[in-house]
Amino acid sequence: MPTDVIMPQMGESIFEGTITKWLKKPGETVQRDEPLFEISTDKVDAEIPSPAAGVLKEIKVAEGATVQVNTVVGVIDAAGSAAVSSAPAATAQAAKQESAPPVSTASVSVETKAPKAPETAKPAASAGNGGGSTEHIRSSPLVRRIAKDNDVDLAQLAPGSGSGGRINKDDILGFIAQQGQGGASKAPAKAATAAPAISNAPVAPGAGIATPGDIVPMSKMRTIIAQRMVESKHTSAHVHTVFKVDMTKVVKIREKERAKFEARNGVKLTYMPFVSRAVVAGIKAMPIINSSVDGDSIRYHRNINIGIAVALDWGLIVPVVKRCEELSFLGLQRGINDLAERARGKKLLPDEVAGGTFTITNPGIFGPQFGTPIINQPQVAILGMGGLFKEPVVMTDKDGNDSIAVRSIIRLTLGYDHRIIDGADADKFMVAVRAYLENWSEEIG
Repeated sequence: MPTDVIMPQMGESIFEGTITKWLKKPGETVQRDEPLFEISTDKVDAEIPSPAAGVLKEIKVAEGATVQVNTVVGVIDAAGSAAVSSAPAATAQAAKQESAPPVSTASVSVETKAPKAPETAKPAASAGNGGGSTEHIRSSPLVRRIAKDNDVDLAQLAPGSGSGGRINKDDILGFIAQQGQGGASKAPAKAATAAPAISNAPVAPGAGIATPGDIVPMSKMRTIIAQRMVESKHTSAHVHTVFKVDMTKVVKIREKERAKFEARNGVKLTYMPFVSRAVVAGIKAMPIINSSVDGDSIRYHRNINIGIAVALDWGLIVPVVKRCEELSFLGLQRGINDLAERARGKKLLPDEVAGGTFTITNPGIFGPQFGTPIINQPQVAILGMGGLFKEPVVMTDKDGNDSIAVRSIIRLTLGYDHRIIDGADADKFMVAVRAYLENWSEEIG
């Protein structure tokens, strides 16, 4: 008996969704709960699992189309006996392109689409594979498309250099550069370093895929980001202040405790929970930073809900760690890692990207000194992390004697809304953040 595939409702306030990619073609088999298609809403991007096992009989809604929730977008024939319909999506011309991680605020990556060349008939491949293997391999839609276009079997690259063995763009492009289309060798070519988990640094539109002269439409995510960035600039009176922070003590603690922390707790130790704990301390000292404008009033939020910008192969999303003031250092690290991993796997719920009261964005892994991030509405402040560098610093001892020492320095930028936050209050917040990091005394768990 045929099973209708419907556009799901990804939250009470979400009434429509855009199909960005079908992971199966009409005539291909699909297992129950196997990723079937990808959607984008104004809250979250997600992979939607198949409601039944069988053969995808018909695609009723093409890639790039936006429809109301509960709309039938496809049909699965459980018996696999019905004739396959010629689906509108089968001739869809839009295909996603990779972009750089944007900041939800400061710099935004560009997700592009390019015309897709006509395909010749070939055996169907699985959703996670560009070749004939049926094993589901962890990779992004972009990576799967590059693999398919270049006749590369992703099994040759598994596991990838990304989190949890995920194959990322650097892995597939590096492999193609060495082995050529189809892969001359079965030995995978890994990227030198894994892609960062959290970042907002800009990269040229369509880096590695689009060519000069291309004209590509904005994706749903790109359109929403563009709209919100302009709205934020029109709404808030943006001012930025930059503080140099001596992270030497934090760096030494992380280097000393990293292996034991990860072995004991099963999670990676990053710099983000150190900065997040310092932000909580700063907000406790200056609660105005954790507020929002409500008409002619200022709403001081009871809880500190920190949004952490997470870079994705296809854009950026900002999941929110709720009630940070109640979490330990370990609880923060676990929350940050969990949300980042599920964001990359398109497993976030709409509520997990809503309700933020403050945002942290980290372009620093790419080496900038600092940036000037745009506020994530309706918040009134955002913290940008610059690169972490060893620098010569003049140190003065208790007797007033000066000396030069090599220290680990980071530049933190606070973007704030001058409608309700004065410069003195912003700087007092940053002084508290700096003091917490430079004089770190907390057990990390």
